[in-house]
Amino acid sequence: MAPSTLPPSPRRCARRVAPAYGRTRAALVRAGVAALTEKGFSATGIDEILRTEGVPKGSFYHYFASKEAFGTELIREYAGYFAHKLEQHFGNDLLSPLNRLRAFIADAERGMARHEFRRGCLIGNLGQEMGALPEAYRAQLAAVFADWQARTVRCLAAARAVGELPAALDVERAAVFFWIGWEGAVLRAKLERGPEPLRLFARAYLDALQATPPAAAPPTFRRS
Repeated sequence: MAPSTLPPSPRRCARRVAPAYGRTRAALVRAGVAALTEKGFSATGIDEILRTEGVPKGSFYHYFASKEAFGTELIREYAGYFAHKLEQHFGNDLLSPLNRLRAFIADAERGMARHEFRRGCLIGNLGQEMGALPEAYRAQLAAVFADWQARTVRCLAAARAVGELPAALDVERAAVFFWIGWEGAVLRAKLERGPEPLRLFARAYLDALQATPPAAAPPTFRRS
């Protein structure tokens, strides 16, 4: 057999196939994230995602062991993306700590507006569907929220340290309250196809952070 007609070595084939495999897998993850932020897990079919990326119908299990494994990867991917977004804002030393939070809120609104408020938060969407999802997702989703809250605690603590927030503010409770309220605002913004729920929540939240409640009022954001 002439050298030019020899079959390629397995090692050389692997070098060509591996990048294509990785690109296709990453494309399926991106398409999955887009679909789940808009429609949720239960309403999203694997066939739909495969068609979006032009991947043959029978090829899904070449990239993921199951739909559950696919969902696990989508949560991991979205969590990493969003942690990077938070770090970009909360670690921005050019802004005061409280303005870093404001910058994140404004950026999140712009992100929803780019998609005409049809897409929300993948983690929040899955949390609402938890009763119909694999139980293994529960701990994964809770860990993502815990990470976001911890990052917010550090931002609020920095704002308190420089005098932007009252010294008595319980930053841990305030961070938990932010994510509970923010996820609700995102849901309502999707429902109404507009930014007003985000803006209303942001104004009320920031006002509550900075206000000193009357003595008779319950210490919603303050240490007991």
